[in-house]
Amino acid sequence: MSDHDLVPGLAPDTPADIPDEFQEHGAQRTLGGWALTLLTGAALAFSAYQLLVAAFSPLSSLVMRSLHVGFLLLLTFMLYPRVKRGAGMLRIPWYDWVMAVGSFALGCYQWVFEAALIQRSGDPTMTDLIVGALTIVLVFEAARRVLGYELPLLCGAFLAYGLFGEYLPEAIAHRPYAWSQIIDQVGFGTEGIYGIPTLVSATYIFLFILFGAFLEHAGMIRLFNSLALGLVGTAQGGPAKVAVISSGLMGTISGSGVANVLTVGQFTIPLMKRFGYSAVFAGAVEATASMGGQIMPPVMGAVAFIMAETLNVPYAAIVKAAVIPALLYYFTAFIMVHLEAGRAGLTGLRRDQVPNAWHALRDNWHLVLPLAALVWMLFHGFTPMFAGMVGLALTAILILGVALAARVSVQAFRYAFWLAVGLGAATFAKWGISPVLAMIALMVAACLFVPDGKKTLHTLRSSLVDGAKQALGVGIACAVVGVIIGVLSLTGAATTFAGFILQVGEKSLFLSLLLTMLVCLILGTGIPTIPNYIITASIAAPALLKLGVPLIVSHMFCFYFGIMADLTPPVALAAFAASSISKGSPTATGWKATQIAIAGYVVPFMAVYDPALMQQGDAGWFTVLEVSFKAVVAITLWAVTVVGHLRGPASWTERVLAFVAASLLVAAVPWTDGAGYALGAGVIGWNYWKARR
Repeated sequence: MSDHDLVPGLAPDTPADIPDEFQEHGAQRTLGGWALTLLTGAALAFSAYQLLVAAFSPLSSLVMRSLHVGFLLLLTFMLYPRVKRGAGMLRIPWYDWVMAVGSFALGCYQWVFEAALIQRSGDPTMTDLIVGALTIVLVFEAARRVLGYELPLLCGAFLAYGLFGEYLPEAIAHRPYAWSQIIDQVGFGTEGIYGIPTLVSATYIFLFILFGAFLEHAGMIRLFNSLALGLVGTAQGGPAKVAVISSGLMGTISGSGVANVLTVGQFTIPLMKRFGYSAVFAGAVEATASMGGQIMPPVMGAVAFIMAETLNVPYAAIVKAAVIPALLYYFTAFIMVHLEAGRAGLTGLRRDQVPNAWHALRDNWHLVLPLAALVWMLFHGFTPMFAGMVGLALTAILILGVALAARVSVQAFRYAFWLAVGLGAATFAKWGISPVLAMIALMVAACLFVPDGKKTLHTLRSSLVDGAKQALGVGIACAVVGVIIGVLSLTGAATTFAGFILQVGEKSLFLSLLLTMLVCLILGTGIPTIPNYIITASIAAPALLKLGVPLIVSHMFCFYFGIMADLTPPVALAAFAASSISKGSPTATGWKATQIAIAGYVVPFMAVYDPALMQQGDAGWFTVLEVSFKAVVAITLWAVTVVGHLRGPASWTERVLAFVAASLLVAAVPWTDGAGYALGAGVIGWNYWKARR
């Protein structure tokens, strides 16, 4: 039984027709004819360039970043219109062609004049300043088209601060800077638009976005849905549990919460509504589960790669810190939908309505190989770039191998398949990428001469094009937020805010954490997770470190609340996207999502007070298990508070006591832990005793 049999007419691999205001990024043009051909060619060139850079590193770091930004601007001005209406939605006006080609030419400036720019570093010519100023303006305009007005306005405020901050009150003023210094810092240096975020976007992030696009086109979404249906589809509240598990699995290959909503939600939200969940609750469950993809190893959101590069730690260290909180996050969503199903008396699907999970895995086991190889390599010392290349190559070999297998006997394919995968892994590990590229080229050539082989090549081309398009929002955000980093590093303004947090922290660490959380949530009302994290990590994380919070924990704290901002009204993009499918109220969906995702607001505080939750410090396995168990108990009690049900209905007195018990378990203090356990046990025991009566 396929997923389509459960909800007739529904295609879970096809994104929803989402209204513009609910999209994660701006409205894209609908092109045809030669304009579409040029756009496809540019996207393919972008993906080919990134793969070439990742495989052979033929360019210096700064040139690689500038060409990356050049490609981002080229595709952005071709794909995103100046306004979301009119003829500009169906064609590319002449001025967008000029900006597209001109911005790519500006991106090549660093490449053509690399030696001269190095020699006159810090002393730019008038031509340099004009090129730098135009590049900055074009990056701002691209960010406006892709991400909306909020982030460009915020970055513009920081740019204005760099230019005119000398006239502000003494407490926040800085010394005078000439406009040439600002442009040189922001437009050419490694702390501006070509800073660390752009470096990470041009290396790790693009590869993993492409990896996710390849797996999606290979059919990974269908496999995840089938596994989730087979595992929990028949349980109490099965459809909602399917949404949690399917979105969690999808999160292992995709770090975009809104993208997860638009893919998995096409299947899970109608399924939940069909079996009795309200439109608001169905949308909230999917939004909550999808946003967890950014913290779900092994392929977390783009922020994880930026964090690893910023902290100069292995990516595996970030994954290690994130794995327990990620599991707790999804446990929260799971227990919430379980209790809600019990409260509303909702049942699961019939056994004959769900596929067999084992059969689904048996028939599509090859799709798991690239993900398994990626996990193994990340935890065995390989760089994320190399691991991403291996995953991409294996996925391409699998897609091509499955297509060619249809033309040969089953037994012959088994030997050929294992030989191809084995050779791919062995040559990557020992001889490098060239033999693997030769193998893929041979398989591509073979597809030209077999029936339906061209469909497979079309799948590969679509994966490359979609990967390039999906990278635009992340890449443009990384580039424009470099303006903030450049101004902060030039003026030292971050020290002022950090000093304020330190002053508050001298009286109360909790108040400093609360202030940082509010800053993250407020910033998140208008800007994506990546710039949210970069800004707060640049300002608040150093202050938290001085207050005794471990380095990774302080950055993860900012990261988590940057994610939660996409669930928190008034601007909750993930909830709004889900509501456009569920047809429920966007605001009500957002508020319900914040209740379901309560762990996302509380676990970061627990990790600060007890870093063992993120496996930091000298804590052993027993300590890690102990604090994880405490978090599970606290989450269960919060779920009882929110839903008002456990084994049976919970009275308001029980809900208040459950909230108090959960709150006592947050702080790592022996007497509060003891009191929280005792009170929680009393609430749970009383509710079970009432239910048995």
